[in-house]
Formats: sequence, C-alpha cells, structure tokens
Amino acid sequence: MTFKPALLSALIAVVAVPAFAQNIAVVNGKAIPSSRAEAVVKQVVAQGQQPDTPQLREMIKKDLIAREVMMQEAIKRGFDKDATVKAQLENVRQSLVVNALAKEYMAKNPISDADMKAEYDRFKAQAGDKEYHVRHILVETEADAKAVIAKLKAGSKFEDLAKTSKDAGTANNGGDLDWATPTSFPKPFSDAFINLKKGEVASAPVQTPNGFHVIKLDDTRAAKLPSFEEVKPQIAEAMAQKKLMAYQDAMVKKAKVQ
Repeated sequence: MTFKPALLSALIAVVAVPAFAQNIAVVNGKAIPSSRAEAVVKQVVAQGQQPDTPQLREMIKKDLIAREVMMQEAIKRGFDKDATVKAQLENVRQSLVVNALAKEYMAKNPISDADMKAEYDRFKAQAGDKEYHVRHILVETEADAKAVIAKLKAGSKFEDLAKTSKDAGTANNGGDLDWATPTSFPKPFSDAFINLKKGEVASAPVQTPNGFHVIKLDDTRAAKLPSFEEVKPQIAEAMAQKKLMAYQDAMVKKAKVQ
C-alpha cells in the first residue's frame, strides 16, 4: 500500500504534534514544559481574571520565557545558593507540601451538610430570636459611670452625655451601637441589657476590658439572621480550619519533640 505525498505529510504532522506540544519553548537548551503554562492558564481562568484565549496563552508563554531567562541568569550568578534565598525556598516548599497534605486530608474527611447545618443551628440558638438596639457611654472609672447614671436620672439626655464617651466611634451619634444580637457583645455587657425595657438605662455600670459602660436599650425586634445557604461557605471554611487544627494538634502530640 502506498501513500500519496500530501496524505503522508498530514500523517507526519499529526504524529509530530504531541512531541512539539510537550514544550512551549526551549531557552538556551532548557525546555519550558507546556504543563507549566497549562497550570498558569488554569489558575488565571479559575480566578476569573481572564478567559482562556490565544492572546492569554501567548502572554503567558512570553512571561514564562522571560522568567526562565532571568532564572538562568540568577543561577549563573549564584543566587540559588544564597542562604536567605534557600531559607525562603524551604519555607515555600514546606507550605506547598503541607497544603497538599491538608487538601488530601479534607478530601478524605469532608465536612458534611449535616455537620454544617448542626453548626448553623447552634449559632442560631446562641444568637437567640431577638436583636437589640443598644447605646452606651464608655468612661474610665466606675465612679465616672455612676455619675453619668445620676445625671441621667436627674433628667440629662443620654445623647448629650454620650459626647463625653471614650468610644470615639459612637460618641458623636449618641452612643449608638446599632442593632445586634447578644452574642455580638461580651457576656457581662449583653447580660446588662437583655432584661431592660425599651428606653431603660441599666441601673449599674458594666465593666469590660475597655472600661466602664453605661448602657441604654432603645428597642428590640425579631432577629434577622442569614439563612443557612447564605452562610454555608463561611461555616464550611470555619469548620474545615477547626478540623485541620485538630488534625495538626493530634500529630504534634504524637511527635517526639526534643
């Protein structure tokens, strides 16, 4: 059986493509594998920076060639043997290897939807079914806080006295902390307002690491918590981090550390 010249040329071209496709370029005898370019293309597209186009691939090819040229020059001048560079390379190597281990661990031990829903339900239970509109005046000492409470009882306006608050972020808007659930505050702080009536001021100052607070409850309303689907990505991320930390702690405990 004989092949026509045109058909033979086409067959040779088809057979030769994979060999040429293995590298995008050869720089001073050093090949740049196409797999490296493909990895960059995939990353750029996945991050939504640009679509996969011939222009993008050409740009990445030029960048990889330029980097290879610079790498060869850096090695020629001995920078790959520099102590600082070697230490940085070791840190990067460790990060990549550890991240690969973590990725495999989470793939084999995924966070289930049931676990995430249970975490969401715990969050809802802790947050409660009410939101509170709270104001506060932050002062240095308990005596100062009691003096503020006395002035309020004597008829002074909360918004006026709030101008002297140490909390610069709320001093000029009447001490307004906006709507929030009790879990948004330190427990001693939230305990002081959850049983107040609308418009009522706590009878005693509340101490936190920031100082002493005079607290007023403006109003309450039904809590507007985000749905499970809205916060599911954040829950998944938080639970994954917690699971990885537990995995890490368990391995550290087993390790012989001298």
